[in-house]
Amino acid sequence: MLKHLSPPYSLRDKRVWVFSTLTLLLLPWVVGAAGGNYWVRVLDFALLYVVLALGLNVVIGFAGLLDLGYIAFYAVGAYSYALLASPHLTTHFPVIANAFPAGMHFPLWGALIISFALAALFGILLGFPTLKLRGDYLAIVTLGFGEIIRIFLNNLDRPINFTNGPKGIGNIDSIQLFGLNLSKPLSLFGLQIPSLYLVFYFFLLLAVLVALVCLRLEHSRTGRAWIAIREDEIAAEAMGINTRNMKLLAFAIGASFAGAAGVLFAAFQGFVSPESFTLWESIVVLAMVVLGGMGHIPGVILGAMLLAIFPEILRSIAAPVQQFLFGSVIMDVEIIRQLLYGLALILIMLYRPNGIWQKPEQLKRVQA
Repeated sequence: MLKHLSPPYSLRDKRVWVFSTLTLLLLPWVVGAAGGNYWVRVLDFALLYVVLALGLNVVIGFAGLLDLGYIAFYAVGAYSYALLASPHLTTHFPVIANAFPAGMHFPLWGALIISFALAALFGILLGFPTLKLRGDYLAIVTLGFGEIIRIFLNNLDRPINFTNGPKGIGNIDSIQLFGLNLSKPLSLFGLQIPSLYLVFYFFLLLAVLVALVCLRLEHSRTGRAWIAIREDEIAAEAMGINTRNMKLLAFAIGASFAGAAGVLFAAFQGFVSPESFTLWESIVVLAMVVLGGMGHIPGVILGAMLLAIFPEILRSIAAPVQQFLFGSVIMDVEIIRQLLYGLALILIMLYRPNGIWQKPEQLKRVQA
């Protein structure tokens, strides 16, 4: 389409893409030089949250299905990789130990495919009994589903130790791609690239791929069907849209993205436990979608980056600021973060009901 545009616009568009690409490639180096590896690690987790938020945006932003148990699919992906790529099963199950005497070290790509399919299956299992529910009722059921998964993970350590309960599963294999171990630095043309930077680039690639898939889905027949269901389900069904299948597909695709992110989380951390998959995590991902702009992919990415990075900035400055102003720390950082989350959502609902970065057509509708 660029060939039909005027040369100045085309050139400017190319410059934006080149500038954005260079910025993302240099970002971990700049952040690492300014703040150290801790902030590069924060960026890595921010990209995982981007993938999670994009997956939830398929369910909420496109199809209009309020899901408060989304983090359960993240847990499914994380635990599936933890079981496939750690000594846990071979330690507690002699039959598996005999089959894998060297321990289970499932390749990452295989685990991604399995987790992708398994999370999608769980998404369908959640979506099927909730087809007739809407709004608050759907939110309550999905919230219960998320809590059921977390409680199961917390208690499936007896009588058969399947998840190791609240102790979690450790010694999980790190991210390895085509013989390259991302947990170790890489020397490339004399340049030493730290492992956190390698992880950043891999997570960035995954986030870009998920964003492109979501973009294609949004403008496909399936995406238009989801939007029709979101706007008026009765009218969509009257126009011949199979609302049941479309809803199940939205749950499955959104869950599969969360499952893939869960695999990378487990491989990056090397440890998983039920504490990482609480209701609060679902609320955080939901807040990212709402804050950025439901249904608008760039807005969702912006919301995910803001809410993933801002708490860490707050964590580093909250105590010194309180010490300077009051002479002591009078309020815990976690409490301040939750208060600011609530305040930010209230302000967004009052002044920007469609999010910080609204879609152009939504903005025109509000102005009209």
